[in-house]
Amino acid sequence: MSWNHPEEDRFLEERKRMVARQLQARGIADPRVLAAMTRVPRHRFVPEALWDEAYADHPLPIGEGQTISQPYIVALMTQALSLRGEEKVLEIGTGSGYQTAILAELSCRVVTIERSASLFQAAEERLRCLGYATVEVRVGDGTLGAPDEAPFDRILATGSLPRLPQSLIAQLNEGGALVLPVGERSLQELVVVTRRGRTHTQARLGPCAFVPLIGEEGWESPGPADH
Repeated sequence: MSWNHPEEDRFLEERKRMVARQLQARGIADPRVLAAMTRVPRHRFVPEALWDEAYADHPLPIGEGQTISQPYIVALMTQALSLRGEEKVLEIGTGSGYQTAILAELSCRVVTIERSASLFQAAEERLRCLGYATVEVRVGDGTLGAPDEAPFDRILATGSLPRLPQSLIAQLNEGGALVLPVGERSLQELVVVTRRGRTHTQARLGPCAFVPLIGEEGWESPGPADH
């Protein structure tokens, strides 16, 4: 299908329903997050065979054993970042690039790192075609962050980690926030870490289950977790 296919009107209506029924009904209230998730064409970030499921209330496979998170989780994590538009954001785990696009809608610059070369290439092309010029996509070990671009105002990890990654905390600006799932392979807690000088505070958003982030400060090998 072309980028301007007539079915885009149908998908827009599906996005509006997704925002109303899955996000607003569950307490997502940040108007900028709701607007961004109404704008970004989620179906463009999944295989075409799954377009009819793109706005359903569950994750979907995107290849390489990875998934695109359910819309509510994307909105919850994004809302927790409290983005106002001036922030430089680091994303760990580009995946399909959907969360990346949401972040790009709400900030001034996004650096995103993906471990899989094939997912990296597909996401970079997809984001370029959709016009997200403020995004830089990299391939590498995201658990170590991007020290050459640090500090960041916000950091978001789209896969689970066994413990808080010190490399990422060290790359936060004063007052900056890191949102990530931490815990066991099969079940984690969604945590918001805020840097306060040489220390940091934590807030919990609830239980979750994400695919593992593989890397020096992550897991050593892939596991069966899904998100």
